[in-house]
Amino acid sequence: MTTITDDKRLQPYLGTLQKIVSDMGPQRPFQSTLKSLLRTLAENHDFQRPHIVIFDPETRTLKLSLSQTPTKADHVEYEPGVGVTGQVFSTGQPVIVPRIKDHPAFLNKAFGRTDEEQENLAFICVPVLGPADEPRQGREVIGTLSVDTPSVSMPQLESHCRFLEVVAGMIANHASYLQEEMARQKHLMTQGLIVGDSNDIGFTPSNVVAASKAMRLVLNQAAQVGPSRATALLRGESGTGKELLAEAIHQASPRREMPLIKLNCAALPSELVESELFGYQKGAFTGAVHTKKGLFELANKGTLFLDEVGELSPNAQAKVLRAIQEQEIQRLGSEQTITVDVRLICATHQPLEELVERGLFREDLYYRINVFPIFIPPLRERREDILPLAEHFLRIYSDEYSRSIKRISTPAIDLLTQYHWPGNIRELKNCIERAVLVCDEQVIRTYHLPPSLQTAESTATDTNLSFCEAVAKFEQELLVDALKKARGNMLQAARDLRVSYRIVNYKVKKYGIDAKKFAVAKARGMK
Repeated sequence: MTTITDDKRLQPYLGTLQKIVSDMGPQRPFQSTLKSLLRTLAENHDFQRPHIVIFDPETRTLKLSLSQTPTKADHVEYEPGVGVTGQVFSTGQPVIVPRIKDHPAFLNKAFGRTDEEQENLAFICVPVLGPADEPRQGREVIGTLSVDTPSVSMPQLESHCRFLEVVAGMIANHASYLQEEMARQKHLMTQGLIVGDSNDIGFTPSNVVAASKAMRLVLNQAAQVGPSRATALLRGESGTGKELLAEAIHQASPRREMPLIKLNCAALPSELVESELFGYQKGAFTGAVHTKKGLFELANKGTLFLDEVGELSPNAQAKVLRAIQEQEIQRLGSEQTITVDVRLICATHQPLEELVERGLFREDLYYRINVFPIFIPPLRERREDILPLAEHFLRIYSDEYSRSIKRISTPAIDLLTQYHWPGNIRELKNCIERAVLVCDEQVIRTYHLPPSLQTAESTATDTNLSFCEAVAKFEQELLVDALKKARGNMLQAARDLRVSYRIVNYKVKKYGIDAKKFAVAKARGMK
């Protein structure tokens, strides 16, 4: 049997393995890492339809979990022992099918292969073993890695097979995580917190706009902690939407019908925070002319959200700790204890660990509130969310200020996505509100955005530009907007611009604009 031994055959495999290793960093999300791996296999070795099938212990079936190319087989299930994939899973041994058409047990309909493909393609399937973390009799098979490849000589196919076995060994931990993710998604679906398969965004509250993978993870974590009474600690920069996420967690909990009480601990002097949280008795201090309930009492049976919890005074920290541990409080000026049943959600942008080391934050309270930490990444690290958020705020403020603004121009979108957003979502919201106020047409353009986002080049106000160059830039912006709206149809773009087709055609060629790409973008979106 031929193996990967000589240098000429070894080089392509080594290059791929180096790429895989570089993509499998400890901080990389496992699903995106596995998808990148499948894409690398397809691009570097002419492997077609590389896919990973994972065993679902609950249903005792094999489920197609990840595929490099879109396929109608998104929900295909295999029975262990049935078909080539089932055989590999049951025996733990790889299988090479030199020509798909010649194998009677091959399940080819799932991927919709044509007759020509069945004639000219081979199929290789190798087992994916669980991580070797326990000294058992042998590592259990948790799935398979499969590819279609051009039908070549048997020695070449065996070389491919050996290589895929190495790859399958490298992804053992990632495949194990994928199996756990499948089980977790099913658990959340049974609780009604996620609708659809694991590729969907899933739990998406009505008050949250999210398109990025980073926010999918955040929302899934919110769905996990929501049904419990565990204390959640929301971490992230100011303006990332911690309060909205707290509302989402409350809505995902059994306490959703009860009140959600909020307090920004940095908005009040430290001496007033205690009276707000725990209330006071009449006569407790000068000005206490009547008894007042605190927020812990008002949030009884519900949820209390403490924003900027790192700003609590040492005395308030001690009382909050007691409220969490003992589920009881005392109003200021009273010796009577009051039992409260409150679910606590905290948030901060400060590094609490450093505050603990400096003695500014109680260590025991830190561990009490850090039961389920959720980190919300800054907006600059999830740029896929910028445009959906901008369009969301555009709808809100267009309605609020009675403006008939339909969309954001392409150059303006480019500015929004390129900006670093130090103020995160709060800054983006204010930016769109300002743009709506100053916009006097139906499209928000670059010059409607705040000066902090604009550059001389983007607004065609660079002093090095001549009058003709500035006009040309404005013409290009109008053309791109019209072609985008007309989905690449230059005749329709000419109608919208109220000029002749000949002029549009001339300008498109003059500025080197590819009108076809706008039609292609729309076609892809309809698939």
